[in-house]
Formats: sequence, structure tokens, C-alpha cells
Amino acid sequence: MLYFDNKIKKGNMGQVKEIMNQLAALGSEQTLKTFRNHGGQEPMYGVKIGDMKPILKKHKNNHQLALELYKTGNSDAMYLAGLMTKPSLLTPEVLDEWIEGASWHMISEYTVAWNAAESNYGFEMARKWIESDKELVADAGWSTLGCLMALTPDENIDEKEIDRLLDRVEREIHVAPNRVRYVMNGFVIAVGSYYKPLADKAMTVGIGIGKVKVNLGDTACKVPYAPDFIKKVWDMGRLGTKRKEVRC
Repeated sequence: MLYFDNKIKKGNMGQVKEIMNQLAALGSEQTLKTFRNHGGQEPMYGVKIGDMKPILKKHKNNHQLALELYKTGNSDAMYLAGLMTKPSLLTPEVLDEWIEGASWHMISEYTVAWNAAESNYGFEMARKWIESDKELVADAGWSTLGCLMALTPDENIDEKEIDRLLDRVEREIHVAPNRVRYVMNGFVIAVGSYYKPLADKAMTVGIGIGKVKVNLGDTACKVPYAPDFIKKVWDMGRLGTKRKEVRC
């Protein structure tokens, strides 16, 4: 079954249908089950990320097609769209549309956050989203902040702002919504791993908040203990080593 938004442009409908049919053929019940156990929401076909790569190779950087694929509302297509975009072309309006359309954390926490961080509006979107009462919106905001720590040169980061955000995490993490707790913890890890000026403070905050409890569904996944993760990065001599991109 195909799912289409009535805003998809007619000129792109043929390509969208072709890709949706390809994704449908690649889906499996086992992957669907895995996604559901992680909180995945229909519609979705259950396509492994690696199996999307041939489609991505053919259409990478086809920004308009990516936007149309996201509009289908199908999780697999939305994830693929997030890998296909040119983030520099994304606008705040589109990013807001994307987070409003996200049905579960794989889209909000990865697809939307990755693209927001690699766009020209990362900090702007993150600041707005973390104030939202909607779990997936706040989830995307904190995840975007973590990605920005990995991407942004230290000199382009507002140290006072990140200092305040670490304090906020320490105060609020244990009463925050479920997935927000997970990405707040990830933000502490990101600061401790990528942002030298406040790495020591991130370690201190990580120790202070301790182990963070998050309902990860019917999975074997665990919430990383921030101090251990940060220490591993330090021990490898990779503190402050930035990334060129976060999408994967």
C-alpha cells in the first residue's frame, strides 16, 4: 500500500511512486517487528537502513525529491529523505513541518535533528524546539544540540549558553518526558566528547545525574552512562574531534 500527501507535486509523483514501490519490496516482517518494538509507528514497510543505500546512491542530493518523499508520511521514506537532502537548502519553515510530521523518535531524533544540525538554522531550531511541550519536538531539539556539538567549531559555540543548558539538564532530566531524557543524556555526552571548553563540566554533570532511566520498549537497548562514554572518548585521545556530518 502506498501513502501520499496531497501536497506532492505532480512532476515528482512518478519518481516518488517508483521509490515507494522499491521500499515496499525491500520491507520485511522481521524489520517491521523490530521497529515496532522500538516504538515505530505506521505507515512503514520495515526497510533496513543498509538496504536503502542503492536508492540513496542514485538520488543523493535530489533535494526536491527528498522533500516529496518526506511528505508521504511513511517512516522508511522519511528516513531515506533525510539522507537524500541538501541540508543547506532547508528553511526553518520546512524543518518545522518536518518535526510536526514526525511520528516517532527515529524520525524526530535522527532524521529531523540531523538535518536541522547540518542546516543553516541548527541553533535557532534547537532553541525553539527544546521549549516545546510535545515530546517528539523537544526530543528533536535536544538531539539537534548534541549534533551541533559534534559539527560546530568550538569558537562558534556560545560557551555561556551551553553552560546554562548543562545546568538545565542536571535540574530537569529525571522529570523530563521519556525520549527527552534519552537525548538530554546524549547532549551531556556530546558536550563531554566534542566541546573542550566544557568537557570537564559535562563529566561532572554526568556523574551528578547518574544512570538515566528511559523506557526503550521491548528491546535490549540500554541508556549509555555518560561518564563512562565520555571517558572512553578521552582515553582514545579524541576529545574535541569534530565530525563533517552527522547523517548516516
